[in-house]
Parts: sequence; C-alpha cells; structure tokens
Amino acid sequence: MSRPILPGGRWRLIADDGVGAAEGLALDEALMARYARGNPEQPPTLRLYTYRSHCALVGRYQNLEAEVDLAACERTGTEVSRRPTGGGAIVMGAGQLGVAVVSRARAGQTPREGIAEFAGSVAAGLAQLGIEAVFRGKHDLEADGRKIAGLGLYVDTDGGMLFHASVLADLDIGFMLEVLRIPAAKLADKAAGAVAQRVTTVAEQTGRPFDGAALRPAIAAGFAGCFGATMAPGCADPAERALADRLAVERYSSQAWLADRSMSADGSGSAAVKTPAGLARIYITTHGDLVKNAIIVGDFNVLPRAVVEMESALRWRRLDESAVLAAVRASGADSALGVPASLISSAVLEAGRQAGERATAEPVRAVGSCYFPEPARSQA
Repeated sequence: MSRPILPGGRWRLIADDGVGAAEGLALDEALMARYARGNPEQPPTLRLYTYRSHCALVGRYQNLEAEVDLAACERTGTEVSRRPTGGGAIVMGAGQLGVAVVSRARAGQTPREGIAEFAGSVAAGLAQLGIEAVFRGKHDLEADGRKIAGLGLYVDTDGGMLFHASVLADLDIGFMLEVLRIPAAKLADKAAGAVAQRVTTVAEQTGRPFDGAALRPAIAAGFAGCFGATMAPGCADPAERALADRLAVERYSSQAWLADRSMSADGSGSAAVKTPAGLARIYITTHGDLVKNAIIVGDFNVLPRAVVEMESALRWRRLDESAVLAAVRASGADSALGVPASLISSAVLEAGRQAGERATAEPVRAVGSCYFPEPARSQA
C-alpha cells in the first residue's frame, strides 16, 4: 500500500470569504513559499474560501477570450483571472467553495495520483452530507453521474504543491452562461437545460439551501479523516500576506498573465440527428482532426446515460469514420436514441467537417469549461 501524499498530524486551516479573483489566487501561491525545498518541513495548509460574487477563473492553459465573455464580465462587474492550476473555466462566488491544499510535493507523485487522492478527501467531505461522489476522468468529481466539483493540481519549481477544487454548493446557470463561453451548449436553444443535465450541486443533492461557506465544516472533516489530521484554525502570516499582495498586482492582475494562451486553433460545428423521440443536435469542438468536446442536446425528458458516455468516448478521438463509429457503438447511444450507430457517426463527422472549416476564425480553446470538462494533455 502506497503512503499518503501528505502526512497527518496538525494541519493549518485557513478560512476566507468574499475574496477577489486576483487576491484569492495570489494568496494560494504565496502560501506555497513556506514549502519550498530548503525550508524547514511544515505541516500542510488547507484553505477553504469563497470568492466575491462573481469571479470568472480560467485554467492555466486556456485562452481567456475563448473561455470568458469579457464584455459580459465588465457589464456584470465580474472579476477575471487565471489559475496556476489546470482544468476548465469556472464562475466562483458565494455559492461555490474554493478548496486549496498547499504542501511540499512528494517525490515521484504524479499530478493525476495527487488529484485522485485529494478527490477522495473532497468526496469524504460530501459524504458527511449524505452525498456519494466519485472521481472520474481527469478533473471531475461526480454525484449521480453529474459534475459536482472541479479539480486541479500544480507543482512549482521550488517543490511547493497546490491542489485546487471548486465545489458547487449552488450554481446560477443563467449567469454562468452569460459570462462564460460554454462550447456547444452556448449554441443550443436550451443551453441551461444542457448544463443542468451535466452538473449538480450540494443544494440539489441535499434538497436544502447551501452556500460555499456552509460546506466548510464537512470538507474540513473529509480531509481530516482521510489524512488522519487535526485541523488547527490559523491565518496567513505577515510574510505570506505581503507576498500575496505583490503577486495579486504583478501576476494575477497583469495583462501578460491574463493574455497567456495556446497558439493552436480550434473550431466548432454541429449537425442534427432525427430520433423517435425528436431532433437531437450534436455540437463538436475540434483541435485539428481530434474531437476535443462533444455535446448532444435534444428534447430529452431524462438525458440517457449512454449519451453522456458517448460524449466522453468521443473526446480526443480522431475524426475518422471507424474510430467515431466504434465510440458510438461502445457507448450504447445508438440503442438509447433508437437510431443506427452509422447515422450518429455521420452526424459527428459532419459537425467535425464544419469545425475544421471554421477553426481559423475561432478563438483558441485549451481545455473547456468546468461545466463541460475536457481532458487536458499537459499539466493537470
């Protein structure tokens, strides 16, 4: 049995509410300084915090303009910044709990192994509320097959490690669609329904109102139980605060950091499939000849699980007839929709053809939004 990624003992627990976009991320990075190689060994820090309503945060490898509607953010007073961790674009505010774990990276630990272990602690916290959540894919924690938390991890050159999670206590889907450029769903007639079928919240799962701050005791208990730790309430020290103030200005509010982007062009397209239950539309985002993201929308009373499986199976598949057909058949979506797999495959390929034609005119998409997650190929 492998040893835990972090030691137990006495952890520092920091709680903050209503932080700004740049300030919230800057303190997370500043906390890493005490865990640099050469510094005395320090117990881990768990920070549980909420952002000012609202902040739009993109992942480290994303194109800001492709993920965020900057005009809508200005109109609504939504702050914008870029995380040092990977993953997709998210909206944070009082309805979401930010989770940060900061410590020294363990030698030989891969980002995926670290994310999986930390995901178990977040899931253990949600279990305190009667929610069964499981780690799936690369950045997702799901409840009832729908995303309830997004995850990411970063290790700096000095050996410090930062784990990030955003847990959806609640979510204003309409507002999220206004400020984020959601691939595929943004084009759909029923965008809010498309998102609602793929994400869930603590409020929905428990049947009672929840905000991010109310999740703090359960999530802290989840980490304490998984790591055998005692949580000692504390705060950032003066040196950490001073560094955070500098990073907020010099990095997380700087245009150089915000404008950092991938150089490869993506595109998007769509095609319709007539099914016994009505018209279904397939939206595809591509990177070259690869499917980066697939979303299927239609007049479903309940979104068939096989359709979600097909969306997942298509990601990072080549737009090749045999590869696409195999993904459709493996998911069982043809049976669920009541149409031949070849018909669905043809629609996917047609959407992909459109996407290829539009790629040069579309902004770059590096990972996708938190709400329609796509596997990242570089750092987690």
